[in-house]
Amino acid sequence: MKLHFALFLLLLVSFNICSAQVSPGARQVALSHSDVALADDVFSIFHNPAGLARLNWREVGIYYSPAPFGLKELANGYVAYNEPTSIGSFGVGVMTYGFDLYRESKVGLAYSTNITDEFYLGAVVNYQSVSIKNYGSSGTLTFDCGGLLWLQSNLRLGFAIQNITRGTYGDEKNQIPVVFSSGISYDYNNQLSLNAAFIKELDFPASLRFGIEYNVIEYIDLRLGLCDNPNSFSSGIGINYSFVQLDYALFTHQDLGLTHQVGIIIQFAKDNNQ
Repeated sequence: MKLHFALFLLLLVSFNICSAQVSPGARQVALSHSDVALADDVFSIFHNPAGLARLNWREVGIYYSPAPFGLKELANGYVAYNEPTSIGSFGVGVMTYGFDLYRESKVGLAYSTNITDEFYLGAVVNYQSVSIKNYGSSGTLTFDCGGLLWLQSNLRLGFAIQNITRGTYGDEKNQIPVVFSSGISYDYNNQLSLNAAFIKELDFPASLRFGIEYNVIEYIDLRLGLCDNPNSFSSGIGINYSFVQLDYALFTHQDLGLTHQVGIIIQFAKDNNQ
């Protein structure tokens, strides 16, 4: 039992210092999660659900990291699906994190729509649960929301709030973080995307994120990202061909070192006339 408890404490410490990195997907990791105003793929359900309404096609995303930084205890996986309709986009997101002694899970249902041609809103209701071996389990509902505003055709502002109702497990407060995000995204010449984000977790210092995505040649995007608090650097590549997008990211952490991430997104029934 003492060994289990020691491993559990180690896990919590590790999770606290690398929590930003475990969010999906590989493209977002490569951009150091500066994408709150970019939000243009199915993984937006976990970052800014307003972005789902930008997709006028079905999209499935899979992201799995079996041992970030060589630690199997930090294994995490995500699956996301987007279904566009005439009244907006509906999404489903599933997350699992941890190992047999400690595991967190989440299932989210999202809705996103454009209020005007320039303004998009989205929301997610999540059921989150935590299970600790020999200690039991608990679950709760949490709510996220987000928005996108076009200032110009190539300039966007974005915001998102995670766990807006401050849901928690049991009677203990602040077990699930409340995170405020805002950002800006600028597209230059349809090849270069510049992104910046300000992310603030309640009761913790704010973090600044910067990311660049460059379409170096057809089908291939190169990405770079910077983050402070904690200081980190990321990079990656995306290969987009036909209906498949394969993403790879390299991420460095000042305490844990270096790790790799891979994700895939598949598009269905894309309407090229829209």
